[in-house]
Amino acid sequence: MAEPQIRYDEPSDTLYVSFAPGESATGIELNPHILLRVDKKNRRPIGITLLDFSILAQQTELGARSFPLTGLAELSPKTRELAIDLLRSAPVNEYLVLSAYTPAACETIPITLLRTEKILQQAA
Repeated sequence: MAEPQIRYDEPSDTLYVSFAPGESATGIELNPHILLRVDKKNRRPIGITLLDFSILAQQTELGARSFPLTGLAELSPKTRELAIDLLRSAPVNEYLVLSAYTPAACETIPITLLRTEKILQQAA
């Protein structure tokens, strides 16, 4: 796979990471700010769209921000499994780190954080 293309649209504050430029894809909304674009038939990532990128990339006094993947709960089991598999695999996991928050022993909330250093390095 070729080096991903990164494009930032300043007026909309949207960052596009494309693993397969020009290929058609289905969007999987991971949360209101993160869209995973996939080729469902071949089970491969096409890209990631990050809305309100400047907010997603903003550091806190404790470090990087994490975001709940609320959209996973809305997906069919098959699509949810595909999204999780792609989040765990390259090249997606080079940009988004999959983790979990467990507020109780019987509750797991999937979360992610953005690897801003990778994006900034490639965008330079």
